[in-house]
Amino acid sequence: MERLDAQNATGGEGDLLHERIRGYLVEIGAIKYVNFLITQFLALLLASAFRSYLHPSKVSASTRHAIGLVIGLFFGYFCFGQQAIHIAGLPAVCYVVIRTQNPQIVQRLVMVVALFYLSCIHLHRQYYDYGSYSLDITGPLMIITQKVTSLAFSIHDGFTREMKDLTQSQQQHAIRKLPSPLEFFSYTLHFQGLMAGPLVFYKDYIDFIEGCHIIKHTSASAKYDIEKKIVHEPSPVKAVVKKVIASLVCALIFVKFATIYPIKTMKDDGFIASTGFFYSLWYMMMATTAVRFKYYFAWLMADAICNNSGLGFNGYDERDGVTPRWDMLSNIQVLEFEFGTNFRNCINAWNAGTNRWLRMVVFERVPKRYGTVLTFSLSALWHGFYPGYYMTFATGALIVMAARIARKLFRPAFQGTAGSRTLYDVLTCLVTRVFMGYATFPFVLLEFKASLRMYLNVFMCLHLVALITVFILSKYVPRGEGSRAAAGARSRSKLKTDTEDADQQSTAVAATGSGRKDADGLTKQAGTAVAAVVDTESAGSNGSAAGIRYRGAENGRRSDVDSQHQIVKDVVDPFCLTTTTSMMMMMNGNHHHKKTDDFLSQEDNNNSATINTTSTTTNNTSAAAATKSGPKLACERIKEKLEQETRNIEDFIDKTVTGFVELKDDLMRMPDETHGGLYIPRKAPLVGAAALNGNGNVVDGNSNSTTATGTTITGATTGVGSSSNAFLKKEIDALNAAVQQANVLPAVLSNGHAK
Repeated sequence: MERLDAQNATGGEGDLLHERIRGYLVEIGAIKYVNFLITQFLALLLASAFRSYLHPSKVSASTRHAIGLVIGLFFGYFCFGQQAIHIAGLPAVCYVVIRTQNPQIVQRLVMVVALFYLSCIHLHRQYYDYGSYSLDITGPLMIITQKVTSLAFSIHDGFTREMKDLTQSQQQHAIRKLPSPLEFFSYTLHFQGLMAGPLVFYKDYIDFIEGCHIIKHTSASAKYDIEKKIVHEPSPVKAVVKKVIASLVCALIFVKFATIYPIKTMKDDGFIASTGFFYSLWYMMMATTAVRFKYYFAWLMADAICNNSGLGFNGYDERDGVTPRWDMLSNIQVLEFEFGTNFRNCINAWNAGTNRWLRMVVFERVPKRYGTVLTFSLSALWHGFYPGYYMTFATGALIVMAARIARKLFRPAFQGTAGSRTLYDVLTCLVTRVFMGYATFPFVLLEFKASLRMYLNVFMCLHLVALITVFILSKYVPRGEGSRAAAGARSRSKLKTDTEDADQQSTAVAATGSGRKDADGLTKQAGTAVAAVVDTESAGSNGSAAGIRYRGAENGRRSDVDSQHQIVKDVVDPFCLTTTTSMMMMMNGNHHHKKTDDFLSQEDNNNSATINTTSTTTNNTSAAAATKSGPKLACERIKEKLEQETRNIEDFIDKTVTGFVELKDDLMRMPDETHGGLYIPRKAPLVGAAALNGNGNVVDGNSNSTTATGTTITGATTGVGSSSNAFLKKEIDALNAAVQQANVLPAVLSNGHAK
């Protein structure tokens, strides 16, 4: 009895010690959350000072790099204490690899090193603090991992690959100069994005530090020629205020509902035993919704911090051309996620930075057959090793597959009237909310056993619904003439629109004299129209969609179109479930790149789109006849337009080249009485170091050199008369005036605090 009492006493002391340790960890976690809030609000204030007093027009790029790095290191130590050594250690190890290894393999080595380092920290946290919801160092390390790996891939693209072999996004981010230590550590540890992101690619960050991001994004989206305008720096104050208010609202919602629906309650045996089917589903949905608002707060505040420092400008709104957009780094669109009508739209609006990173480093670089699996594997490894992550990924993938089939099966019945379409939108929004909570609660619950018990408590109901939809109801998805006729109708509608656009472009070009830029625009429009003509003719002649497999019909990934017209590349993130399609139109040897985020067909992206399958099926014969005749006429008209614009461009090039040739001949022509040549030295000391060419003309070492602005051309030959000097002076003045006109650059005016 005494021994038993001693064992009970020892066990009680152990339990008490365990509870004290857990209480200490909880207290530390609460302190870290408070420190995180302090650093974020302090960063918001410092970002405004950074934009105003450390503007690129006032200080050097090195100063901006150094101050951003020092503040970032201070924030890291303030939040995490001694653990902050890891936020400096991971990028330091990766920088050594970048500077010492061959660019051919540097991206793979950096990926391995960064993920190994991050995985060790994940395992350490999982072993000593399993299932904890407190803030820890893994959050910043995950963002740093994204930065160093994307940088390594950009270096690999810039140093070892040709531009023609890169996708459009890879061309934009390719790097041809290794970053200095200051540039590298400033990029990975700058205070704007250290604590909660968002991910910014290296080239965009350097443009921001050097102050050329305004011109870059303005020229990409402006509707006018900015070389003839003064570009004013837009103010981010309005966007920052909106995001800060939204983040505070999300924080209040999280605090309110996280106490009503705590996620840990689902681990209790008493809760599972006492709750019924419907309340369990309701609790899943509300608990995961409450947790999401914590991420909303962190991401919106981080986005506001970046914008307040001037980082994140993304050009101007395409609708009016004057409203600045500050969404280049946005990680979340709250309303689009919460009120999305299908899984795809919701996931598109969630964690966009991670989606861009996965697309850049994995999916665009591996064979298509392995793209989905490898992207899924990287996403799971990057998040950590909790079983709940993998349960969410697997469940989400299954639900998305079922959702595509269900959409094709049930959606056409609701497309008759506007009221039925609205009803369909409301129903799909509600169903998506239930499925979202069902699929994502293991992601925040983390534990496998607790998640499985919760699923069994609701009889795995939505898993069964998804499986039945995929394996049984998929056999009843309509794939007949109605779908093909609807696809043909969409092709003919697109053809008509593109043809009208091409005609308008042609008229405008003929009226304005057909410059090079206008001709290129017409070529793009006409190229799209011709591709549509070919696809429509094939559909009309074969009675099918010309080999195109629509995603709703067969759940395929590929549009099998003739390779002579287009090459389609799909980019899928298995967790974010988004697709980027790179279509390269090849006409007359010119490559036009087009990117889109359409994972499904046009009808799948808009629930309210109407497909009139009945009338299309009834008039199938007449539609086929129109398909055969109309596109041929349109094709001939477009061909004539292209030939006309080609002739105009050739005439323009001929005139320009002829003018330059005549100018060169005039410059090189000397008076007959001297039989001399034109002497153009490189530098002043080289005067007199001329040699005689084969014709007895006096020339310098580089008679074909091109002069730049401000270069003085000296025609110093013996016996050249005043008429020759006057002639040369006239030609040189004309050249200098032309060069000065060509070198006019737009000015970026800083308005200080940009009120």
